[in-house]
Amino acid sequence: MTVLDSPAGHAVPAAPRQGLVPVFVRLKLTLLRNGLRQSSGRRAVYITSLVVTLLFAAGQVAGLVALRGHAQAETLVVLLTAVVALGWAVMPLFFPSGDETLDPSRLVMLPLRPRPLIGALLVSSLIGIGPLFTLALALGSVIAVARGAAAVVAAFVAVPVTLLVCVALARSVATANVRLLTSRKGRDLALLSGLVIAVGIQFVNFAAQRLGRAGGLSSLEPLADVVRWLPPASALGAVGSASEGAYGAAAGQLLLSVLALGALVGLWQRSLSKLMTSPDGSTIAAAGRDAGSERSGLFARFPEGRTGTVMERSLRYVARDPKTKATWVAALAIGLIVPVLNAVQGSGSVYLACFAAGMLGMQMYNQFGQDTSAFWMVALSISSSRDAYAELRARALALLLITLPYTVLVTVVTAAVLGDWAALPSSMGLSLALLGAMLATGAVASALFPYSIPQEGAFKNVAPGQAGLAWISILGGMVASALLCAPVIGLTVWLHVADLRGWLWLLLPVGAVYGTFVGWLGVRLAAPRAAARLPEILTAVSKG
Repeated sequence: MTVLDSPAGHAVPAAPRQGLVPVFVRLKLTLLRNGLRQSSGRRAVYITSLVVTLLFAAGQVAGLVALRGHAQAETLVVLLTAVVALGWAVMPLFFPSGDETLDPSRLVMLPLRPRPLIGALLVSSLIGIGPLFTLALALGSVIAVARGAAAVVAAFVAVPVTLLVCVALARSVATANVRLLTSRKGRDLALLSGLVIAVGIQFVNFAAQRLGRAGGLSSLEPLADVVRWLPPASALGAVGSASEGAYGAAAGQLLLSVLALGALVGLWQRSLSKLMTSPDGSTIAAAGRDAGSERSGLFARFPEGRTGTVMERSLRYVARDPKTKATWVAALAIGLIVPVLNAVQGSGSVYLACFAAGMLGMQMYNQFGQDTSAFWMVALSISSSRDAYAELRARALALLLITLPYTVLVTVVTAAVLGDWAALPSSMGLSLALLGAMLATGAVASALFPYSIPQEGAFKNVAPGQAGLAWISILGGMVASALLCAPVIGLTVWLHVADLRGWLWLLLPVGAVYGTFVGWLGVRLAAPRAAARLPEILTAVSKG
């Protein structure tokens, strides 16, 4: 401790220099505490999530402990760890409600060096529900496979290494992609990232299903033999190898996980250095771009007037706005992957193609919030219910240009993979009816429950305090869409039960007509409400 001279001539001890780690840990805890104080709803959601996670983690540990001594315990442990690690890699980006308190873009103006900053961020990232669950999984896993003193020693290294690799993997991926959803220059990479994330989440889902369905884990042993050499599963594989007396293999597997941790930290540091020192591409003016207002290509075929203008604006948002593009890419990818992969596995149905219509129909929700603060210019052009109807109708038509052919494509591909062409007309009719219902409920929800989509961070899709509006809008709209589709669903079930399969083709025109009518009715009902609530909508969508 050094001593400084005060203006009065007295010796004053200087404050001890404090490292970044305790500062960032206290910062994380403070931000978490203050966030929970914002509203009782947010506090209730967090506490509920914590309780559910603790219960699930306790059940997971109990189940793994019960497997101790089982012949295939190591197979299950290794594959389960690989699935969890894959989830750490893809889910933090796909679900922006993750650790927004550690968004590195908030630190770029502080005089901090990347190397000490990495250590502080890594330690503070260990505070949360996700790390707690991963720690419980690692502890249960080593208890299930550790036998002997050497295995216990390996377990003391494997547990923290597994947790650190998972956290470092998530943080390095998040930091490398932090500007994708905020930088116009990175929009093409954001498109690819969204596709990879969507595909990755589905593989996490199907891998978990495969683990759950595997009655005999011996069928998964060939896969486990490969995965146990891939970090961080290799750390837990080392415990199993040490239990069997293969000390050389155990040392090699532990070394692989440690090297992977070092590589991830190095990648994280490199991305963080680039983030904190390089200029944001969105600040660089585009050169040589024609700012003319003449339409060309597809846009030239749009009708004149408000309808064509709104359709063009909506489609340009999809092509240019990073967050809108990422949302569309995820919906397109998941809408195709879920029915087709289920069909390939032999467990699907042609009717599962309706999932694509549901995913794409959700893009109709929060239409005004997607405009963010620019909505005030749209609001100036709406002075009556007729203007609001024209606005919502044009937005729905723009969505249909993508959703309608894509829904047909997914349905045909699913039927082709399954070879069930007889069910194609009925499943397509159901998809069209669901698409119309989603457009209808999306228009009404946009008018009644608008919310803001912040633009300053890649980790936020809802402004603080508006999470409840988002949940009501999306979940309420999905329930309402299912109820609106009840007549078509009931007709489909009745034709199957009555063994009138020869008449299933009628569902195609019925679903198309019904979906068109419901979609038009929903837009018609939403228009006067949007016009009447224009000031409230403008206030809600401008909060971000």
